Amino acid sequence: MTSTSPSTPHSFQVDLRGLVDLLSHHLYSSPRVYVRELLQNAVDAITARHALEPAAEVRIRLSASGGRVTIEDSGIGLTADEAHSLLATIGRSSKRAGGGSDLNEQGLEATRQEFLGQFGIGLLACFVVARQIRVVTRSARDPHAAPVEWLATDDGSYTVRELPHDARPEPGTTVVLEARPGAAEWAVPAKVEELARDYGSLLPYEITFDDGEGGEPRPVTDRPAVWDRPFPTPDARRVALAGHCAQLFGFTPLDSIDLDLPVAGVRGVAYVLPEPTSPAHRAGHRVHLKGMLLTERADNLLPDWAFFVRAVLDTDTLRPTASRENLYDDETLAAVRDALGARVRGWLAELAASDPDRLAAFLQVHHLGVKSMARHDPDLLGLMLPWLPFETSDGSMSLQEFAAAHTDIHFTRTVEEFRQIAPIAAAHGLGVINAGYTYDADLLALLPAVRPELKVTELDAGAVTERLDPVPTSAELALAPFLATARTRLEPQSCDVVLRAFQPVAVPALYLDDRQARQECDRTAALESADSLWSGILGALRGSAPRARLVLNHNNPLIRRIAALPDEALTGTAVESLYGQALLMSQRPLRPADSTLLNRAFLGLLEWATHSTDDRDAQEGQK
Repeated sequence: MTSTSPSTPHSFQVDLRGLVDLLSHHLYSSPRVYVRELLQNAVDAITARHALEPAAEVRIRLSASGGRVTIEDSGIGLTADEAHSLLATIGRSSKRAGGGSDLNEQGLEATRQEFLGQFGIGLLACFVVARQIRVVTRSARDPHAAPVEWLATDDGSYTVRELPHDARPEPGTTVVLEARPGAAEWAVPAKVEELARDYGSLLPYEITFDDGEGGEPRPVTDRPAVWDRPFPTPDARRVALAGHCAQLFGFTPLDSIDLDLPVAGVRGVAYVLPEPTSPAHRAGHRVHLKGMLLTERADNLLPDWAFFVRAVLDTDTLRPTASRENLYDDETLAAVRDALGARVRGWLAELAASDPDRLAAFLQVHHLGVKSMARHDPDLLGLMLPWLPFETSDGSMSLQEFAAAHTDIHFTRTVEEFRQIAPIAAAHGLGVINAGYTYDADLLALLPAVRPELKVTELDAGAVTERLDPVPTSAELALAPFLATARTRLEPQSCDVVLRAFQPVAVPALYLDDRQARQECDRTAALESADSLWSGILGALRGSAPRARLVLNHNNPLIRRIAALPDEALTGTAVESLYGQALLMSQRPLRPADSTLLNRAFLGLLEWATHSTDDRDAQEGQK
């Protein structure tokens, strides 16, 4: 039997230049994150020391000058062995169990929850801007240990050496970065201070910044967060939050919504946008993790329907991605997202119950987006039903108000059709909603699911005709020859002629159709241009579908005069003109046959008018 000798283990080798390229081009979105790494290490060092010495001083000082960035902290510090083990090893973090701890085991588990860093990338991430990193550190756990210098360059090499005790008398760490060529802009004092405030304003320890010009160091942190500060009145708090929003997001909000989930370790506020925005736009929210800014573009924090707010919050429970620039979408985030959505819903419900004016102001801006989301969210539709505005034959009002007056609700699919029928529907008690605007037809289709007692149907010609007043039988019989002529003339247009009396009197004729009538009209047009095979197929599809209707208004004097014309040809031309005028008023697209009819009627009327003038002139000449 052949024996197999055990293989010799080897260690992975890391090319630091390749690592820097990976970090700067693939893991991190911008070199700016180096300031976060510096702050994170300093805060974690302070947290670790407090676990060992609760009464230890807290000092984090950041400075920038001459192409160098320096940060000093009074944290736990490192020994020489720990510097070798932790600072130059990818994937090993002092914040992980069994990962080479920089704390005594006592208190490690309790403290680990407070650490910001998790992934073991550490200071090496700072090579995205640094040519050289120098760390001088002294351990707080071993008072007799000498200070240590760890010096690394971007060629992948580093050295570790012990320093005299007076090189750093007190425990803590100082990190000095020297900017590499092409990255000097990231070491400019104003830029460093800006980044420090952006990332670290909510960190739990006081941080100061020194620009090297001899002035007093300026505070970077600004705690407590504005949403946690006490204010003398609710109005004062509202003004402060509005100012915070303007500074952070660049707009003055319509309102602010507290996002307080103590069980989930989440505190913050959502600001309502003052301008309309598309529901399809993925909102970017600002998330801090244990005070450190994680991302300004968290697009998975709130439900999609809450597109009208921008949120800023601090959390100690949500899990970051490896780059610590977004939230990991897991079950915890899903639960928090639902809970935050419930807070926004609660705000809407509170406005609806106690402040309808503010709700109206909100919907005036965001009603289109709310309608978009309500299509997929029956609960949101039920909540907003009393408030969402619709254009109706009774004026602009909510569906709930409209449903109180009409249990049978009709709607039109185009704005033009609604505007033609609305005055007539209002005069005859017919409830019609304009569903020609975006999302309205979808919401009306969902309305019976929320209010089962309501009947919602698309407006058809028959429903309108039934509501119009019939003409007395004797009058209709007297006009039978006129109606026969009118129907004969409009038969090629697949249009019936009906006589009714309706308001307003000024409208001589009304063109009505519905979806089935339009489909029948399209079938007829296709039949006229089809070959023999398709003509047979389309002809077989002819059914008893309702046709379009031209409703003539018997109350209108013009209709009565046309009906009394003795010339049948002139009567037919006048009817075609009425048809064309009603079609134009409805603003429907004209078919070629309709355009031909309009031209023929127009020219016919001109011919009649000019002949009548010639006859009158001839009569005058004979006199």
